[in-house]
Amino acid sequence: MSAGTRRVVAVVMLCHFIAAFAALGMPPFFALILQRSLHNDVPWLAGAFYVVPTLLAAISAPWWGRLADRFGKKPLLMRAQLGLAASFLLASYATSSFAFLAALVLQGVLGGTFSASNAYLATVASGTTLTRSLTAMQWSARAALVAAPACLGLWMGAESPIALYRWLALLPLVAAALIAWLPAGDADGTVQRPAARSTGAGTAAPATPRQIYVLQFAFVFATVATFPYFIPDLQQRMPALSAATAGLLFGLPHLVYLAAAPLLSRRLGLAPSLTLLATAYGTLAIALLAQAAPLGLPALVAWRLLMGIAMTVGFIALHALVASVVHAGNAGRTFGWFESSSKWGGVAAGLGAGAAVGLAGQRSPYLLGAALLVPAVAYLLTARQRMSPL
Repeated sequence: MSAGTRRVVAVVMLCHFIAAFAALGMPPFFALILQRSLHNDVPWLAGAFYVVPTLLAAISAPWWGRLADRFGKKPLLMRAQLGLAASFLLASYATSSFAFLAALVLQGVLGGTFSASNAYLATVASGTTLTRSLTAMQWSARAALVAAPACLGLWMGAESPIALYRWLALLPLVAAALIAWLPAGDADGTVQRPAARSTGAGTAAPATPRQIYVLQFAFVFATVATFPYFIPDLQQRMPALSAATAGLLFGLPHLVYLAAAPLLSRRLGLAPSLTLLATAYGTLAIALLAQAAPLGLPALVAWRLLMGIAMTVGFIALHALVASVVHAGNAGRTFGWFESSSKWGGVAAGLGAGAAVGLAGQRSPYLLGAALLVPAVAYLLTARQRMSPL
């Protein structure tokens, strides 16, 4: 990766981090916002509002992606940052639950900074360089997911916590200003398809875009399904465990990604590999199944660490597959659908986990996630046997 490309990737990572800091950091405090700022104590509203931006992003991402291919990746990336700023500003002035909901709808429709950032990166990088760039972007998202709730929690003692959105609106504005100084990349999506389109000389990519979307859906579903009920399940298993320790255990796989991804991305993902992805999915399924069993604290820590390693390798392998099918001309559309499949996976995981817990208890999301990975592993192994060794 050249020094110029590294600078571009670093700026795009920073811009995505500061935008995601607000987008990912505020939802855990929706119940507090509804109670203290909007005087609404309806318990299910916080959960419903939590999924609204995700659902709208799943619907709108492919459309924004097509526009990016037509009008340029950089203008659409700036549009996403400005859209977040507008939605945050609207949220800060909400005086009713309906007005707050409208702001969240706007956030879901006008946001999409992750897919827009990836599409822009595809205009300045390809092949293994793009794979590492995508892994770096996932790093920024995980860093925001870990850091934002802890940092924003320090300011939640305000009389009306919803007013914090007014200050957070400045973050995507700063990001948009930084992006304005970046090179334009391709202007019209007509850049020729690079050699990274294939896995090697004359070799077709090992999976089609639609297959990658489905594989990512299964991956996101399996990981996110455990999110809503992990801490309640842990507190039920280990009543003496402090809330801080439970939160640390929840974030442990993400911390593993932050620590391991920079190193592993240099050693893995140099070429798209169905074998590597199948290994990651299989390991993740085993880690999920193990966590559904009665465990002591040391064993749970070990399985959470293994889950983090499997997640890291899975993301790197998925990024390598995406890099094998993307080029500057289709980057907006490809990453739009890639983001959409991720969001739909998260929405389905939340709904599926809620239904599973209602039927079979709080440990059922682990089994549900593992169950969805098993056919994905079987497909990957079968597809690998039909191809030359990867």
